[in-house]
Amino acid sequence: MAISASQVKELREITGAGMMDCKKALSQTDGDMDKAIDFLREKGLAGAAKKAGRIAVEGLSLTAVSDDEKRAVVVEVNCETDFAANGDKFREYVQDVASQALASEAVTLDAFLEEKWNKDSSVTVREALSQAISIISENMNIRRFQRVAEPNGFIASYIHANGKIGVLVDIETDKKSDAIDEMGKNIAMQVAALSPKYTRSNEISEDFIAREKEIFLAEAKNEKPDANEKIWNGIVMGRLNKEFKEICLLDQVYVKAEDGKQSVQKYIDEVAKAEGAKINVKGFVRFQTGEGMEKKEEDYAAEVAKAAAEAKK
Repeated sequence: MAISASQVKELREITGAGMMDCKKALSQTDGDMDKAIDFLREKGLAGAAKKAGRIAVEGLSLTAVSDDEKRAVVVEVNCETDFAANGDKFREYVQDVASQALASEAVTLDAFLEEKWNKDSSVTVREALSQAISIISENMNIRRFQRVAEPNGFIASYIHANGKIGVLVDIETDKKSDAIDEMGKNIAMQVAALSPKYTRSNEISEDFIAREKEIFLAEAKNEKPDANEKIWNGIVMGRLNKEFKEICLLDQVYVKAEDGKQSVQKYIDEVAKAEGAKINVKGFVRFQTGEGMEKKEEDYAAEVAKAAAEAKK
């Protein structure tokens, strides 16, 4: 039977698949829209399998926050290229994943992937990912997610560099105001910019402190071999405190401080006093897209030579 342009257009809008694929699907299913969607879904799953070996280290880290701001999630979804990562379809898909993760009760990634996809309960999250791979035509991977809940305050959220970094900050407070909201955003921006490892120094393990002291002591003795224990220990403590100010959020110099000296904790205290509120930053989550992943170096000359050799076979 003849397939009309309007049918192809409708199927493209529903599935996001290519025009020729939609036309073929409709031809194979005698114009039955539901069957054509199933046809493309099956093709999408097969296409996803072919792409599974390709390196996916680009992508986005996005957040989703509940209407009352008491629950939030940050997710990282990877793809192969910046071109895809900057596309509307990929961003929309990642935001859908974030919304799903916010509503989910899954603790592990595997459990999350086996959930029913909220936008289409006929498929799982894993199967919806395969469909997205077919539509976007790149290998993709839901790498991780982390939820934060704060019943006695709110979660501040910040996306940096259009999705390269996603941050959540857990803020306990007995009052909500525009100034406190702004403070939350500023703290989240601080986390994005300076990448602290801890919220406060009492979270640092004794093993880490002991190891750092050993290193600083050895450095001090090498630099001042004629000094005594008191001087060496003074150098060690000075360097340890300096390190704490770099790796602990509340000890860091607040990036917007006019005097270049005010700590993040002092900034929080200043806002709390001005607003007549109790404010406690309990923790944060920072996702940087591709963090800890190895990006494959492309050798295009070798790739072309390989393709040419295969064509001769």
